[in-house]
Amino acid sequence: MLLVKKIISKIVQNDIAWSVIDATVVRLSNFVLYEKKRKSDEKKRDIDNSELEKKIKSFSPNLTVLHGSFKGMRYPEVKSIGSSLAPKIIGSYERELHQVLEQICLKEYSEIVDVGCAEGYYAVGLAMRIPTAKIFAYDINNDAIYLCKQMAHLNNVEDRLVTGSFCDVNTLKSIPYTKKALIISDCEGYEKNLFTEELAPVLASHDLLIEVHDYIDIEISSEIRRKFKDTHSVTTIQSIDDITKAHIYDYEELKEYSLEDKKTLLKEDRPHIMEWLYMTPHSNLALG
Repeated sequence: MLLVKKIISKIVQNDIAWSVIDATVVRLSNFVLYEKKRKSDEKKRDIDNSELEKKIKSFSPNLTVLHGSFKGMRYPEVKSIGSSLAPKIIGSYERELHQVLEQICLKEYSEIVDVGCAEGYYAVGLAMRIPTAKIFAYDINNDAIYLCKQMAHLNNVEDRLVTGSFCDVNTLKSIPYTKKALIISDCEGYEKNLFTEELAPVLASHDLLIEVHDYIDIEISSEIRRKFKDTHSVTTIQSIDDITKAHIYDYEELKEYSLEDKKTLLKEDRPHIMEWLYMTPHSNLALG
């Protein structure tokens, strides 16, 4: 072993020899270690996902949402885009918004625009709750749009659903608003570019519910407030962390689970406390 160490020591001091070793043996060794870790992580993830799927189907065999504003909505398969499925099936997903959602569901919107619709949790859920509305759902993920269409069909609202990919300012301006609309957004920081000063007067008589991602750009929420200050009043709703949810959310279906299992089933894996801006037109604009 001492001899090997001496040989290695001499090699690393020789630039030419080291460059050859680094380009072959070292890189191959690093690749082997990387592949081993990747395969191990994949195996663990597959086991975790399999166990999670079993738990979800144990309390909702036909993948029906059990609680919350969209209780009774059905999922076509055990899949969610960009967020955890279990909280959506339980009905605890973004429970911080439930009070606002119930207010929203009392309004007879003519159009609902969902920017970053994922698999359709809000697009389909709101279509079910607000039968007067035509739904425009956008997502750049093709799998998301496919699942959104599947879920709309399963829940008998596909005749009121229009889907699209990328949504920009021009897209929002081109929506054929007929009366009062709701625009909801979860677009991972793009909201700063989407909700511009030129768009504010276009949406002056409509409601907005925007998830702001200040951890991506700390100026997002303040910029949107500034752009819409002349047209909208703003209510801020904050998320709560996953540990708190495990302690305080009380669902009959989870009574037999340990605290750690509850955390797994209820967690939404947010990077930190998030905010939503619920924006409604100033009274004079709403009446106009």
